[in-house]
Amino acid sequence: MSVVHQLSSGWLLDHLSFINKISYELHQHHEPCCSKNEPTSVHLDSLHKDSVFSFGASPAFIASSSKPENDDGGNREMSMQKYVFRSELFDVTKPYITSAIHKECQQSNEKEDLANDVKKEASISIKRKKRKRCVVFNQGELDAMEYHTKIRGLILDGSSQLIQEGLKSGFLHPLSEKCDKCSKPVTLPLDTCSLSELCEMAKHVPSLNEMELQTLQLMEDDISVTEQDLFSRIVENNSSFTKMITLMGQKYLLPPKSSFLLSDISCIYPLLNCRKTYDVIVIDPPWQNKSVKRSNRYSYLSPLQIKQIPIPKLAAPNCLVVTWVTNRQKHLRFVKEELYPSWSVEIVAEWHWVKITNSGEFVFPIDSPHKKPYEVLVLGRVRERAALLLSRNAEVKELSIPDHKLIVSVPCILHSHKPPLAEVLKDYIKPEGEYLELFARNLQPGWTSWGNEVLKFQHMDYFVALESRS
Repeated sequence: MSVVHQLSSGWLLDHLSFINKISYELHQHHEPCCSKNEPTSVHLDSLHKDSVFSFGASPAFIASSSKPENDDGGNREMSMQKYVFRSELFDVTKPYITSAIHKECQQSNEKEDLANDVKKEASISIKRKKRKRCVVFNQGELDAMEYHTKIRGLILDGSSQLIQEGLKSGFLHPLSEKCDKCSKPVTLPLDTCSLSELCEMAKHVPSLNEMELQTLQLMEDDISVTEQDLFSRIVENNSSFTKMITLMGQKYLLPPKSSFLLSDISCIYPLLNCRKTYDVIVIDPPWQNKSVKRSNRYSYLSPLQIKQIPIPKLAAPNCLVVTWVTNRQKHLRFVKEELYPSWSVEIVAEWHWVKITNSGEFVFPIDSPHKKPYEVLVLGRVRERAALLLSRNAEVKELSIPDHKLIVSVPCILHSHKPPLAEVLKDYIKPEGEYLELFARNLQPGWTSWGNEVLKFQHMDYFVALESRS
């Protein structure tokens, strides 16, 4: 269970536990030494026009049935390799910025100002003017301060209760002197396989007839598909075992009962062509802001582009739509006043994700003027289609969603690796529903995931292989 504690204020989550409870187990079938059949992996290795991707039932990498086809009577040996997510990626022992550092910086600035003030009288007036200009806030900053003032008490009181429970149970640990040393830097995998670039390249590949598109299921039998198939089909692992694919020389783990579409917003039609609607849609948009523009580290979408996502066509009646929003009030207002109304989504609740360290401190000071230790989730229900089908679905009871809930967790150090929502939403959605995550960077059992980096955090380098068992 990823829910460590649940109180009236919300939930204390263990994100790492959620990942590791997924059965990342590869059943490996080994041929006898004298066998001519060499193990093959699932390969998606080329992007040349006439190339072929080989989706193989891999004895070395692909989970297969307990008794594979063409079994020669027990001559094949089977072992199981289990993988777990790297725990150091959740090793957040200290706040990113502490209140003490903020105070020291303020004191240092004050001393520097005093030293400068006594040099020349002319500089005094100049510096006073500069200080006056520094305290002039723009409208966005004023809106952010007003919003923070409204929810500050909620964040403090609710998270304090959950953190205290976490400390009592031993899930959170007070920072000791032994742990107060600099932790070793974490080595992250090189982005040698740029998934977003692959999506750009795929646009230049001749597309298949949309009417002929079908979901691509990873089976035990070998099948060959062209590169168009990967970028124009939803790929499914319907088995109860993890599978591994090799894409441009990089290996990725696919959890059981998961499916994904690797594409950008210009190639989202396979989601529509499968004629499936979803009961829950979670959206983590790549919001546009100045720092993203300057860094050019990842792509972003304008509000108009986000608005064009065909949520009404993807949503089932009463679909729950959950959108992650940054702390910019401009984005929050856009979701509430423009985006949701354009999708016929009625806002039902506003939750907050509060980020803490392993010792229960906020990762940023609660009143930091730059970055806050929380993010916003806006929850809404699709109402238009539900109203049209109300008579047909009169027996379906809709559970009301409480407002101002907190999700408190230690964040992953990987950028934009959001905590799982499946367990905190389970009381408000129907069981065995269809779930979709848009702009996803990882896969979950029971979910369809879409995005141009949808396999990013499934990269093998984020996992550690445990001792294999025969």
